[in-house]
Amino acid sequence: MTCAPGNAIAQSMTEDPTFSPALLPAGFVDLLTPDARTEAEGVATLMGVFASHGYNRVRPPLMEFEETLLAGAGAALAEQSFRIMDPDTRRMMVLRPDITPQIARMAATRLAGLPRPLRLSYAGTCVLVMPAKAEESGRQIMQTGIELIGPDSPQADAEVVCVAAEALAQLGVPGVSFDLTMPPFVPALLEEAGIAPTTRPALLRALDRKDAAAVAELGGPLAQTLIALLRAAGPAAQAVAALNSLTLPPKARAILQRLIDAVAAIAEQAPDLRLTIDPVEFRGWKYHTGVCVTVFAVGRAEELGRGGRYLCNDNEPACGLTFRPDVLFRMIPAAKALPRVYVAHGADRAAAAALRAKGYATLAALPATAGQQGDAQAEARHLGCSHILSGTTCTELA
Repeated sequence: MTCAPGNAIAQSMTEDPTFSPALLPAGFVDLLTPDARTEAEGVATLMGVFASHGYNRVRPPLMEFEETLLAGAGAALAEQSFRIMDPDTRRMMVLRPDITPQIARMAATRLAGLPRPLRLSYAGTCVLVMPAKAEESGRQIMQTGIELIGPDSPQADAEVVCVAAEALAQLGVPGVSFDLTMPPFVPALLEEAGIAPTTRPALLRALDRKDAAAVAELGGPLAQTLIALLRAAGPAAQAVAALNSLTLPPKARAILQRLIDAVAAIAEQAPDLRLTIDPVEFRGWKYHTGVCVTVFAVGRAEELGRGGRYLCNDNEPACGLTFRPDVLFRMIPAAKALPRVYVAHGADRAAAAALRAKGYATLAALPATAGQQGDAQAEARHLGCSHILSGTTCTELA
């Protein structure tokens, strides 16, 4: 008898003494209890806050055709995308590495006729060719977020930040901080100030490294302004005061003013929110066109989420913010398991249903296999139950 090719591969793997059935590709993990339960309940909490502010949930597909997903804003994601040949159409498909471009596509096509502002929320899995950052190990990641499509104003930017802050507070994430930046600002400033194109890449690298000495050497007549921008980074109130004191070319001033106006709008809606500003940060914002935000927590290096302003596929203004639940849920207590009740043979079904309605998990007794003794209390303890239901009586195990 000849095995099919798939069976032959499976057989060779199982015959390999180094192979383990638990082995998974790098960056992919099984999520077990309580982590899986914490993620599910945490996502539900986030989505509930989003819904309470009028953000309607959508669910884009896990895969799309390459020419669709990697068009417009999605073009910046090409290097992070797994590609698969569709055996039906023979066209290339892409496993999404990010959900935001899909929201942009939906807004520009199927949702184009809905009134604006359009508020959408989402939660789903993404797959990356490589982790987004060196310190991250996951290639399968979870994303939840919101997108506000249509308005282009500081108040819209502020709404996204404040809704996100409320969601984190509801989740119980401590010490949250929102770091604001304006990626188009520095490139516009260098161009308007006449910095030579050959000098700009090295100067941008120096600004990215916060290397004041290199900035002074490469910045020419703009050096002192750029150093002042480096020093302005920090708590929002102090940063705004420092930025308002600078003399800037008209275009660069207008771009920076939008960031300052967004800070004022956020402070009006959420005066106690911890805000910081980094006016020269631009790295990592591939398709964003305006105010951007990164979410951190005090004492932790990894990002909790990020987002900002961009253009939908038909060049419609939009802004949004995406959370990383796999990071968020490491910062909160694990979700508690439901108390478990063992339902003995012959127990009242209505009584069991009433217990479930009160928040208990009921585990029904199953017929014993041949040779087993039917000890209900021993089986209840074996299954981690704290109570046993016999007839209509629920008794706590001693």
